Amino acid sequence: MANASLHIAALIAASLTCAANADELVPYKVAGDGITDSLTGSPGDAARGRALVLARTTTCILCHSGPFPETRFQGDLAPDLTDAGNRWSASQLRLRLVDASRFNPETIMPSYYRNDGLLRVGRNFAGKPILSAAEIEDIVAYLATLRD
Repeated sequence: MANASLHIAALIAASLTCAANADELVPYKVAGDGITDSLTGSPGDAARGRALVLARTTTCILCHSGPFPETRFQGDLAPDLTDAGNRWSASQLRLRLVDASRFNPETIMPSYYRNDGLLRVGRNFAGKPILSAAEIEDIVAYLATLRD
C-alpha cells in the first residue's frame, strides 16, 4: 500500500504543469480548519474554477470524481466532489487546496499553494506553487457551488 501511494504521488507530481504560470505566494492566515480570507482579496470565478477542476493539468479529476457527466475516467482515490459546498466551507476548501497535509500528513493530494518543505520537486518547479492564488480562488468558488 505504501509503495502504491508513493507511486501515485509520483504520478501526480510528474503530471503537474501549472507551476510555470503560478504567481508568487501571498501571505495567508490559517484560522482553525481553514483560511478565511481570499488569497487575492476578491472572490474567484466559478466557471474558471470548473474548467481548472476538469483540466488534467491540475490533476483534480485524476483522484476525484464528481458531477461531471461529460468527463470520462474520473478518479476514485479521493472524496467525490459532489456536494463539496455542503460538506466544506469556502475557508475549509481553501486550506485543503493550499496545503492538504495540514489535515492528513500522509495525503497524496499535492499542496497546491506551497513552495517549501516539498520532496522530489523538479528543477523547473522548485520554489513555485503549483497553482496561483487566483486559480485557488477560482476552484474554491466552483467547489462552493456544488450543493444539492
